[in-house]
Amino acid sequence: MKRIAIVPLLTSLALASPLHAQSLEPFTISDIRVDGLQRISAGTVFTYLPLQRGDEVDQATAARAIRALFRTGFFNDVKLERQNDILVVTVTERPAINKITLIGNKDIKSEELTRNLKEIGLAEGETFDRLQLDRVVQELTRAYNNRGKYNVSIQPSVSPLDRNRVDIQIDIKEGKAAKIRHINIVGNETFEQKELRKGWESDESNWLSWYRRDDQYSREKLSGDLETLNSYYLDRGYVDFDIESSQVSISPDRRDVYLTTNVREGEVYSISEAIVTGDTVIPVEEMERLVLVRPGMTFSRRLLEITADNMMALLGNIGYAFANVTPVPEVDREGRTVKINFFVEPGKRVQVRQVQFKGNTRTADEVLRREMRQFEGSWYSQAAIDRSKIRLNRLGFFSDVEIETPAVPGTDDQVDVIFNVTETTSGNFMIGLGYSQLAGLITSLSVSQNNFLGTGNRVGVAVQNNDYSKRFDVSYFDPYFTRDGISVGYNLSYSESDYSDFNIASYYADSGMARAVFGLPLTETDTVGLSFGIDFNTITPAWGVTPQPIIDYIDALDRRTFNAWRSELSWARDSRNAYWNPTRGSYQRVAAELTLPGSTVEYYKLNYQYARYWPVHRALVLLTNFELGYGDSYGDRVTREIYDEDGNLVRTVVADGLPFFENFYAGGVRSIRGFEDNTLGPYATSALSNYRQALGGALKTTGTIEAIFPTLFDTDQTRLSAFLDFGNVYRDADDFEFREYRASVGVSLQWQAPVGPIVLNLAYPFLTDRDDRTERLQFSFGTQF
Repeated sequence: MKRIAIVPLLTSLALASPLHAQSLEPFTISDIRVDGLQRISAGTVFTYLPLQRGDEVDQATAARAIRALFRTGFFNDVKLERQNDILVVTVTERPAINKITLIGNKDIKSEELTRNLKEIGLAEGETFDRLQLDRVVQELTRAYNNRGKYNVSIQPSVSPLDRNRVDIQIDIKEGKAAKIRHINIVGNETFEQKELRKGWESDESNWLSWYRRDDQYSREKLSGDLETLNSYYLDRGYVDFDIESSQVSISPDRRDVYLTTNVREGEVYSISEAIVTGDTVIPVEEMERLVLVRPGMTFSRRLLEITADNMMALLGNIGYAFANVTPVPEVDREGRTVKINFFVEPGKRVQVRQVQFKGNTRTADEVLRREMRQFEGSWYSQAAIDRSKIRLNRLGFFSDVEIETPAVPGTDDQVDVIFNVTETTSGNFMIGLGYSQLAGLITSLSVSQNNFLGTGNRVGVAVQNNDYSKRFDVSYFDPYFTRDGISVGYNLSYSESDYSDFNIASYYADSGMARAVFGLPLTETDTVGLSFGIDFNTITPAWGVTPQPIIDYIDALDRRTFNAWRSELSWARDSRNAYWNPTRGSYQRVAAELTLPGSTVEYYKLNYQYARYWPVHRALVLLTNFELGYGDSYGDRVTREIYDEDGNLVRTVVADGLPFFENFYAGGVRSIRGFEDNTLGPYATSALSNYRQALGGALKTTGTIEAIFPTLFDTDQTRLSAFLDFGNVYRDADDFEFREYRASVGVSLQWQAPVGPIVLNLAYPFLTDRDDRTERLQFSFGTQF
């Protein structure tokens, strides 16, 4: 809605001035009295009244005084009268606005309407002006018409109250937006209309219009579409292209809109020469390498704009924040050629005086400042500022980061860089209490905070207790243990679990772990990680229920407790532009985990992950993700013969390969969706039941192709996607077969809720085995510890 200027009531003034000023005979003012005031103080009247004691008043000065008081907008009526030598000013105040109520508005939010009404003085507590209300109705009608709603009805009502106050109610009946029934481009000879209208926001009513709303006419949308049309031709060499006219026709019932655009294409022009002139600051040869157009190429405005932007970016990275590069065309219409002169105006070299942060009410300035790549007192660099913004986004503490670079007052070679951040929830808290006949009383508590006390450190605690599982976890991670960015973390955990609760083979395990993790940044995107730890696993089979391969492995080693000293070396490269919902960049990680000699079982595990986000369109991002995991033992193979009491050989058991409690698993909400958690891959049945129990495997291959729609929601904390998941788990590398792959398709909704991440999947598994455990609807709440 446009801003409306406050217009004085000149009509009332014209009527009031002669009426109340003509009867005054000239006299000298001995005193001034103001009558009729209710809310406004006499001091306010005296401030605006151009008369005081001792002044001589006549008809002319009285008229000027009346006009001055009317211009304040506080009064409906002003009279000047004389009592002896006392000037009596009698006023009728305009009422004050007590309350403004908006009813029926949906397309334009109440907050937006209230903000615009306040800008023109129509706000609670302000003086009421009937003329302003009439103008508001006109402007609201115009605003809705611009949104394609021509049947809008706006009815204001004013209710008088005591103490000279009024309530204003604005009833809005928006009606339905007029739909575009037909779009016609006249004069196009080279390109089809279907091709020309690609990328338009406006479209004829179709079966997807209920979602896209592209059939709703809007003057702003049409202006943008015509600019898109103009750019289409200019990018293909039509220098003389012109939109001669554009007509919008509305049906008598104001429900249908017909658009007609008349164009003149002209001829195709080519580039005759491209030069760089002006004060280039850096060698001209470097600037010329950025020129994307060459002699003989078809003229393209887009390539000219990209070239100019690249040149300005180059200058901006060395301190010329206000550099300007203007492509100046010299058109030869006879030869159908264009000579381009890129004229460079670098302006003054700019330094950054201060880097400031606003909006970080919880997060300490130090946490933001250590992510900065633009430093105070150094030359301005757009690349460094952009990189700083990406690093802030990747922290996961902020839902939005905006940058301002205001000039320092009184200088033309200094700016401040201001990062305006909007903090979001960076922690999760969950508490649960329940009861089941199988597990008894169930209690759980988990707290994780990625920005503990605003320090940027991560802290997590989780406790769970029931008849089948007891678990305790504590974790701590400091991403800046040193100022150089070396990170340090610690993890402690202890659990007593029945693994049948996790959809894997049934056995009991008491496990404990202590680990220290270190990280060393190599570049802006590369990090090397190193960890050392000790853990133990005490395995207790459930005789008759635990699958035989697990019992054989335990019997071969003739022990129930497995101790391990382990280390892990990893390398990761992360160029994603955000933490929660990236839209571009990639993530790659290679990790090798090894149990050190002296451990109960000597083995290694290798993991590789590669994910890339491809921005296809502002409303579509393609994610490709692949994970590979492999493990094996490197110690001696253990073989043991088991005899009965009579000395007879019962069986020979072998312990070889990756231990069963370190196997890889797949399937579930965060793996191959559409299959139950951890159920893919090798499986076995127990002696007492044919129930299928997953064993996991030493080789895992999984992949995802996912179409993400990042603009469907107003916040990047929520995303909707369509996915294709595939992969499987194999006993070892020799068992790998593509025909054993499992696959599913579906849609996924992910929400970073205040209490933790929520994931909802609707999946359809289409490559399956008859014994696979599938589920169409999957739900996950909170963080896994």
